[in-house]
Amino acid sequence: MHYRKLGNTGFKVTAVSYGNWITHGSQIDDDQSIKTVQAAYEHGITTFDTADVYAGTKAEAILGKALKGFRREGLEIFTKTYWPIGPGVNDRGLSRKHIREACEGSLKRLGLDYVDLYQAHRFDYETPLEETMRALEDLVRQGKALYIGVSEWNAEQIQAAVDIAKEMNFDRIVSNQPQYSMLWRVIEPEVIPTSQANGISQIVWSPMAQGVLTGKYLPGQPVPAGSRATDPSGSQMVARWMQDDVLKAVQNLKPIADELSITLGQLAIAWILKNPNIASAIVGATNPKQIQENVAAADIVLEDAVMAKIDAVLGNLVERDPRKTVSPNPRA
Repeated sequence: MHYRKLGNTGFKVTAVSYGNWITHGSQIDDDQSIKTVQAAYEHGITTFDTADVYAGTKAEAILGKALKGFRREGLEIFTKTYWPIGPGVNDRGLSRKHIREACEGSLKRLGLDYVDLYQAHRFDYETPLEETMRALEDLVRQGKALYIGVSEWNAEQIQAAVDIAKEMNFDRIVSNQPQYSMLWRVIEPEVIPTSQANGISQIVWSPMAQGVLTGKYLPGQPVPAGSRATDPSGSQMVARWMQDDVLKAVQNLKPIADELSITLGQLAIAWILKNPNIASAIVGATNPKQIQENVAAADIVLEDAVMAKIDAVLGNLVERDPRKTVSPNPRA
């Protein structure tokens, strides 16, 4: 497994990381969840991403149980907060109160004294950014988070956070966690340039477009039983790509993958890792076999000619509008 630096720091993360949105606490049972986490570790993944909102806090608890007994210093564990995790008016957002209480809750569920990266899961328009940044700074000073990041923030929001941190001498954000894939490239025009200028990396989710880029969804055919397209948590996102023109284009990528003797899923991950601003591509799994295939993608380096072929196949099906930076799925 290859490691990459996270932002302008000395902190390194695995090029392929493991995330447990949707799968843990909902899609697969706890025993299977634990087996996939352990398989990820056995295949070289030491970077794990979760969030308090995933499966209503259950995903964090399962991840903590799965990682128990592993050498803590050899792990990079990320979590996030923003979305509601309780009935109260302050059980959400990025206020000082919620950030402090949410972090304490995450640490308890994960069974940890600290997380390596604590992320603002979305931008909070109701809380002054200065308050949010100071609350995150407090976590760093208290040793509860080693680094701070954001998720699905646009370029203007990222720059504002950087400016406040500089003005107030706070720890700066080191990462952004956006959706990014061959089909969803809205971070390229603005978010990536802004991030690069400020020493911020991307930790991307859905590199295989919710499984669409694996080629398992075929044009004119019903979706496979048990797939992401049938899961209530993920079907909304998959739906945008469940059109014959998109699915046909994905199948037309197969000769490119075959020529390289790799799978379509590996091609999708290798495409992500070609971008130097990407620190890690988050993958999920429902079984250990998927982990092994995904990890192998970290060793694949695509030539520029291959990248050009991919662009030619996908054509105008790619979404590049930066105004759509935030995913339509509210909890990813």
